[in-house]
Amino acid sequence: MNRHYMFSLIAVLLLFLIAYVGVAAVGLEVLFGIIIPYAAIVVFTVGFIYRIVGWARSPVPFRIPTTCGQQKSLPIFKQAKIDNPSTKGNVVIRMILEIVLFRSLFRNTKVKVKEGGKLFYGYELWLWLFALAFHYAFATVLVRHLRFFTEPVPQWLQLLENVDSFMQIGLPGVFLSGVVLLAAVTLLFLRRVLLPQIRYISLANDYFPLVLIFGIAFTGILMRYFIKVDVVGAKELAYGLVSFHPTIPEGIGAVFYVHVFFVSVLLAYFPFSKLMHLGGIFMSPTRNLPTNTREVRHVNPWSYPVKVHTYEEYEDEFREKMVEAELPVDKELPPEPEEPEADETSEEKE
Repeated sequence: MNRHYMFSLIAVLLLFLIAYVGVAAVGLEVLFGIIIPYAAIVVFTVGFIYRIVGWARSPVPFRIPTTCGQQKSLPIFKQAKIDNPSTKGNVVIRMILEIVLFRSLFRNTKVKVKEGGKLFYGYELWLWLFALAFHYAFATVLVRHLRFFTEPVPQWLQLLENVDSFMQIGLPGVFLSGVVLLAAVTLLFLRRVLLPQIRYISLANDYFPLVLIFGIAFTGILMRYFIKVDVVGAKELAYGLVSFHPTIPEGIGAVFYVHVFFVSVLLAYFPFSKLMHLGGIFMSPTRNLPTNTREVRHVNPWSYPVKVHTYEEYEDEFREKMVEAELPVDKELPPEPEEPEADETSEEKE
């Protein structure tokens, strides 16, 4: 058994018990409804900015974009403009495809050994599909929750909710984004648990965010469809936080504070985890640099001034010997000066 995912399950279970007991038994609504959310927002903001600034200030000693095709070369070779971009415009297209469609993950392949020892390469589309569903469902859920922080609710947000719940199944309507998020994060978790190769390289910090997001999605679905929560009170608390006039309405329920506590923990944990690929993708030199090393010289910012001996200086020093050895040179030897002709009058006098 891999102990790492057990540690993550136990950690999230303890977080649930801390919040639930703290609100239901001790009455710490102010702590879990106001103080911890504000602290989490501060940690998230400062940590996010700190990581981005640190990456932006890091030197790039080598131009190391990941390439998957032909670099720009002679006209007879067709360049892979997206997989091996040489201009900023092509880099922008590559980044958009990577961020919006996870193009590199779509191109991921798996290797199997078939009978006879032959290698078989195939696409790993399930991982790409689960990841795409997870991220888009998570983004939809985040945007949809803006209704708790705005008054009145914008029309575009109401339209998004109508589209998200177009499959009306009873009352209240079922939001597909919540169901897809819960299913996708479960499948991503099971993938790490059940596949031996992935389980071998997975650590606790790979499981913890998945289990925590599962807890957020599960408590959200629990409140919407099974445990009735005072929605008006929940919006009053959320709107009070963003307007800096926090209040604690009565009768919201302990599960709501557990949900808020999970979200706060995820926010505080975000800048110090692998989840920072949200911002790191824009700062990665393997993605945001064009492959134009044949056109533009990439200067190492760590380089310090050194005395160099250029090829021109080398050739000036050894040109005669290079010509004698029949080596090619950029500059030919200067012509030898002609000897002056003897004076005829002086020769006659002699």
